[in-house]
Amino acid sequence: MTARIDTSPCPVPVWLPGGHTQTLYGAFCAQHPTLHFVRERVDTPDGDFIDLDWCGPGLNPNQRADGLASPHEPGLVGTAARRWIEDADWAVLAGDAPALILFHGLEGSSLSPYMQAIAHDFRAAGWVVAAVHFRGCSGVPNRMARAYYSGDSAEIDFIISHVRARLPGAGLHAAGVSLGGNALLKLLGEAGGAPHGLRAAAGLSVPMDLAACGRRLSDTAWGRQMYSRYFLHSIRRKIFDKAREFPGSVDVSRTQSMRSLREFDDLYTAPMHGYRNALDYWTRAASLPLLPSIRTPVLILNARNDPFVPEASLPGSRDAADDVLLHQPAQGGHAGFVTGMFPGSLHWLPARLLRFFETGT
Repeated sequence: MTARIDTSPCPVPVWLPGGHTQTLYGAFCAQHPTLHFVRERVDTPDGDFIDLDWCGPGLNPNQRADGLASPHEPGLVGTAARRWIEDADWAVLAGDAPALILFHGLEGSSLSPYMQAIAHDFRAAGWVVAAVHFRGCSGVPNRMARAYYSGDSAEIDFIISHVRARLPGAGLHAAGVSLGGNALLKLLGEAGGAPHGLRAAAGLSVPMDLAACGRRLSDTAWGRQMYSRYFLHSIRRKIFDKAREFPGSVDVSRTQSMRSLREFDDLYTAPMHGYRNALDYWTRAASLPLLPSIRTPVLILNARNDPFVPEASLPGSRDAADDVLLHQPAQGGHAGFVTGMFPGSLHWLPARLLRFFETGT
């Protein structure tokens, strides 16, 4: 068992030094295309729902399948979707074109710059893309007290199965960024094969050792004061809403004092999703121990200067199966990978992903 290692660089510009700078600039400043989608709402077996934002050649978010113009539907204002999908739209998407299922990271959505860049470039290359929203991340609260978490491989399996049913003739691929990447890799390790005929997959900026990454984000100054504070801003609001709708589900008095992701996972994520505490969640939900069991061609891309993911926690060639390609460039930050002249762009990441899916390298 020996995974392939690729250390070729991401050509980050000299005017963008360091992992923190590359991460923050990629998230807030780098140029990226603006893409609109057509949204599908999918009911889950437990009575909740997941929203998928679709794009692909011939699918017009501003025009219905019958050719009539479709204004931005009121319920979708503030999202990247312009209208709801119709039955006739599936005829446009059907066929043997390759398809990508795209999973976002913590508190992400189809509006996230990395999601926009990947979906735009894949659509331009002739692919169909389904940008998946985890529960509560599509701009609409989900129906249950629970939400989403990094180890929910069953949810990933359900979504892939749904997309396979929608696109039975497509060459199906999947990619997950950060949290979404860990859940995807966990499924692939548990499945020991290609679930639902998945041809290949990728994990991008993945925290495979959740305990090491949780400590980095909870115990360091940058982690607590910058990244945890940013994530907790939106998470705290969602928890308040959950507490109002589901009295007794969350200890709201402790919510105000949360200062780290460990405290959030101790308070909400772990008990809500069947774990004892944050450490139990981080340990049992991590994908790292399952990498040797993967039997699907997989690219795992992690910059070695990722401020979320300690370099020492990254897998080596003997920590993953033969079907895995570990690309670990020195620079790139977390889900950043900004390249080009100022003001920079996010095209390197989708190009790297396309190359792997098309050539295996």
